[in-house]
Amino acid sequence: MELDLGDGDRREQAARCMNCGIPFCHHGVFYGGGRAVAGCPNDNLIPEWNDLVYQSRDQQAFNRLTKTNYLPDMTGRVCPAPCEAACVQALN
Repeated sequence: MELDLGDGDRREQAARCMNCGIPFCHHGVFYGGGRAVAGCPNDNLIPEWNDLVYQSRDQQAFNRLTKTNYLPDMTGRVCPAPCEAACVQALN
């Protein structure tokens, strides 16, 4: 399934991340077996990336993402999103 969001929808989704203050989503926390249970196993700088998306700076957002993730299209499709569980916004 591919989700094709328009500019406004992408900005709205990215804005959800901007109220964080203390991001726990950056770094993957690994326990037994090497599987990330919280945070990004690729150590993607998610708030920085979301901020660039929010500002409609798409090329800079892509450049930011590919500094830590060389295959964002593939990993975006298979990632179980442990960053969402680590997100302080998820607590509300």
